[in-house]
Amino acid sequence: MSETTTRRVAELAERAAGLDAADPLAGLRKRFTLPDGVVYLDGNSLGALPAGVPERVAEVVSREWGTELIRSWSSGTWWTAPERIGDRIAPLVGAAPGQVVVGDSTSVNLFKALVGAARLAGPGRTELLVDASTFPTDGYIAGSAARMTGLTAVPVDPSRAAEAMGERTAAVLLNHVDYRSGRLHDLPGLTRAAHAAGALAVWDLCHSAGALPVGLDAHGVDLAVGCTYKYLNGGPGSPAYLYVAERHQEGFDSPLPGWNGHADPFAMTPEYAPAAGAVRGRVGTPDILSMLALEAALDAWDGVEVEAVRAKSLALTDFFLECVAAYVPQGRVEPVTPAPHAERGSQVSLRTENARAVMDELIARGVIGDFRAPDVLRFGFTPLYVGFADAERAARTLGHVFG
Repeated sequence: MSETTTRRVAELAERAAGLDAADPLAGLRKRFTLPDGVVYLDGNSLGALPAGVPERVAEVVSREWGTELIRSWSSGTWWTAPERIGDRIAPLVGAAPGQVVVGDSTSVNLFKALVGAARLAGPGRTELLVDASTFPTDGYIAGSAARMTGLTAVPVDPSRAAEAMGERTAAVLLNHVDYRSGRLHDLPGLTRAAHAAGALAVWDLCHSAGALPVGLDAHGVDLAVGCTYKYLNGGPGSPAYLYVAERHQEGFDSPLPGWNGHADPFAMTPEYAPAAGAVRGRVGTPDILSMLALEAALDAWDGVEVEAVRAKSLALTDFFLECVAAYVPQGRVEPVTPAPHAERGSQVSLRTENARAVMDELIARGVIGDFRAPDVLRFGFTPLYVGFADAERAARTLGHVFG
């Protein structure tokens, strides 16, 4: 290592230490269980374990299930968990209470949202516009929802989606943050464009909720879905959530009218009568173990403002990109994530040759990110537990991998 490089490493490491010392969110790392010696930059795939979850899950298993048995459905916290936990997620996505219900997977909730949107759309609407760069499952689900409702699924580039909206558009499905590139799309502007065209806006929040302000109510979003195992740290396969704006709840016709979404579920009537509010988005019996683990995980957000998380996210990704530019030989990586803050989520994606092998080597050296085919290294920055020293070490290790 040259003297210039050594000096640059010392300078950036010192800056990282100073930034961590001044970080008002630094103390939140204690709310998570993280292995020593590891820089974890894959929280945009699976969030770290919140410290209070193991004890809570043990209590649910040993006491609420083991001792109380079926009585926990009526005397405990089980039955109301989907809407109660939904109300805890609501502030993180900018929603008032009563509009978010937790349960099922993102895919299942997306199916409900898209079919529900098609049924809410006005007559003569024949197209469902779908983000062409979406996570594949969203595309599969959108195609099925379109076939079921007599619509045609039309893929669109999100940057040109507004131009594609028109009198034939029933609904538009878009990702708030692109899962591969980390590009942040214009939720307020595209929602306005959909409404101007007479269509409904449906948003996938998987890569934005818990990382940046969303503002569902403020921006008039119609329906939205998201997972809870990324920035919300709910655990592997933790239940997803469905947002139904209050103005649409009375007319929301779920394609999965399960008994849990019935107005009187224990009446066991042959006719379905939907419950009032977002609760009609419930389907079957909730997965209580995962549901209550998620509820405990959300304690990590107590007293935390999403705006502060966003500020730290941008500072972290800026600093990481600066360190990458300093440590990685020129021309070996190309940033895919947009530089402007208004277009950046909470991840940095870098394009490089042999990306899978590079990520494997990073992981072997204690820096955990992930790989997306064919050539993208993806680093997720979760401000609740990732610091500036982590960003500096990750970039320095990447530089060592390229030698």
